[in-house]
Amino acid sequence: MRRNGTAPARVDRPEVFLELTKSICPLCKRVIDAEVNVRDNRVIMRKRCPEHGPFEALVYSDAELYTAQLRFNKPGTLPLEFQTEVKHGCPLDCGLCPEHKQHACLGIIEVNSSCNLDCPICFADSGHQPDGFALTLDQVSFMVDRFVAAEGEPEVLQFSGGEPSIHPRIVEFMELARGRGIRVVMLNTNGIRLARDPRFAAECARVGAHVYLQFDGFEHETHLAIRGRDLREEKERALAACEREGLSVTLVAAVEKGINEHEVGEIVRFGVAHPAVNSVVFQPVTHAGRHVVFDPLERLTNADVMKLVAAQLPGWFRVDDFVPVPCCFPNCRSMCYALVDGDGVVPFTRLLEVEDYLDYVSNRVLPDLEIRGALEQMFSSSATPGAEAALLACESCGIDVPSALAGVREHAFLLAVQDFQDPYTLNVRQLMKCCVEQITPDGRLIPFCAYNSVGYREQVRAALTGVEVAGVVPNAAPLQPLLADTPYGSRRAANGSDRPR
Repeated sequence: MRRNGTAPARVDRPEVFLELTKSICPLCKRVIDAEVNVRDNRVIMRKRCPEHGPFEALVYSDAELYTAQLRFNKPGTLPLEFQTEVKHGCPLDCGLCPEHKQHACLGIIEVNSSCNLDCPICFADSGHQPDGFALTLDQVSFMVDRFVAAEGEPEVLQFSGGEPSIHPRIVEFMELARGRGIRVVMLNTNGIRLARDPRFAAECARVGAHVYLQFDGFEHETHLAIRGRDLREEKERALAACEREGLSVTLVAAVEKGINEHEVGEIVRFGVAHPAVNSVVFQPVTHAGRHVVFDPLERLTNADVMKLVAAQLPGWFRVDDFVPVPCCFPNCRSMCYALVDGDGVVPFTRLLEVEDYLDYVSNRVLPDLEIRGALEQMFSSSATPGAEAALLACESCGIDVPSALAGVREHAFLLAVQDFQDPYTLNVRQLMKCCVEQITPDGRLIPFCAYNSVGYREQVRAALTGVEVAGVVPNAAPLQPLLADTPYGSRRAANGSDRPR
């Protein structure tokens, strides 16, 4: 409509549209369309459920960094076999189905659902459950065999829970996995048994386990808010036991806004100084299972944690010292390797232009494949401390290692930031390239974020306990073994020769 001969002015939208994708309703879990937009330099997901209405959630707090990371998106590698067929589409056919874009860098087996804590924050919703489950040795053996069949030579397997250390056969499980040729076997633990039972630490050392230790901070208030009790002394004793037995340790901190984000620098400083610790992993809290009340538009993301580390340790790190991990979707995980130099650190990015070799989109000249291969081993979800050895041994790399670091392998330290998706942020674009897989008792490998968000966890728990659990994935087939006569049960299964490969 014109007034006085002047057309009304058009107005731009307050956001930049990035993509249309699929997600789920955070309440009913139905699959719905979702938009991803940039608003005020923040990446926001918006979606609408026909029953529960609209939702918005922060995906990444720095849009410029988010888009720059896409250059690190490496072509995926197929597993040796898939376990399911494509029927309903992602995320309802896990897994892995033939449409999945990546193999499993890291497998996870939850050996139980019980725990010796009832943490206020627990994506697995574990605790002192009257209707919990504990896997048998035959079940775990079958699950490990399915992992080996899919991967050939799996890199990393993590035993989790619940609290896996309270399972009476956990040492046998770890020994079994090592016997199947799995390079790194991790124990994901709160450390209570390590602190209280010297024999357990010795047994973990005997089977060559790597300890993935919950470590959220140093303040009394932090422990109460995240774990429900003060565990500071037990963490100290657990670490002392690991040092005594020669166990290598990764400190794993759940980081929640308003609770412990001010402690990330001190956690890194502590890890670098502790003889048993060779890596730290920060995980912005996944709002699945049990969690504190939060605003989906004000959650912490990877970008926030990297900026916090740089701000709290300005003499050690910059944000650009963190490299997006190319094997998964590059916005999911970033890593920094550093050489410990006395009272400081020297990040690898100061010694080599890592980006020149891992920029898969804009590179026009094929880089040195030996260097690229070494870096791909380092910047992977399967990487553990020691992955830097191939790069340091590479004669063509030209890395100028400070002469004071003659025993360089003993001085390397790994820092990682991993943001797992939850029902508010789930994006099938990222999910389809997930390389962290939950191994289920029927032999499926389910992407970790789908397992926690879509309802697969509830499906597995209901099948194992016989107790109905709210939130089971809609439209999903019932849990059943993929092969006849598996330890899981005696239900009729599909012929193994019919599985897609």
